[in-house]
Amino acid sequence: MRYFLYTSLAALLGLGAVAMVHAAKPAPESAEVVKAKVVKVDAPRSKITLKHAPIRSIRMEAMTMPFRVSDPTMLAPLKAGDRVTFSVAMQDGELVITQIKAAK
Repeated sequence: MRYFLYTSLAALLGLGAVAMVHAAKPAPESAEVVKAKVVKVDAPRSKITLKHAPIRSIRMEAMTMPFRVSDPTMLAPLKAGDRVTFSVAMQDGELVITQIKAAK
């Protein structure tokens, strides 16, 4: 009986962990677009610091923070002071910008 209880509990916890991982990665076509202002571009380190609006999909308040970018070439046209829109995804336990472009 205990074996059944423990294996059932382990299976439920495993399913919960899988659900959490999938919830943290929004599908690319439904990725939230967030407005921000560029504070700093660090192209050699593939990072950009943004003063961003709330990111509702991950329950993050508005703040200024650095992000890694998935493709360093996205940083080339950007400079401090630019207004941008961006999308992020969780990759290896870190928020990574998957899309960024100048705001219109």
